[in-house]
Amino acid sequence: MRKGLLDFCILKALLDGECYGYALVKSLVALPGIGVAEGSIYPLLSRLRKQGLVTTRLEESSEGPARKYYSLTDTGRAQAAEMSIYFEKLTKGVATLGSQTD
Repeated sequence: MRKGLLDFCILKALLDGECYGYALVKSLVALPGIGVAEGSIYPLLSRLRKQGLVTTRLEESSEGPARKYYSLTDTGRAQAAEMSIYFEKLTKGVATLGSQTD
């Protein structure tokens, strides 16, 4: 479940536009409750790229090595929307637990 949640977080983070890898990693690591290590995000990004959900491009940087920017493909946007609907339903369902009476 956590793996799927991390995929969703990555796709959701890219909905507003492209982001370079290190900035994306920092924003995900800073999310409370996720508990993800920096080193686990890059393999996920690679897998999402191989699945056709994100694309990458390199851009030279005056502050060091070239930056790899990630952005969503149309398929990635569709996947993010589908996951968002599922997550909303799941959240609502979990919220009802314990409040049901027999």
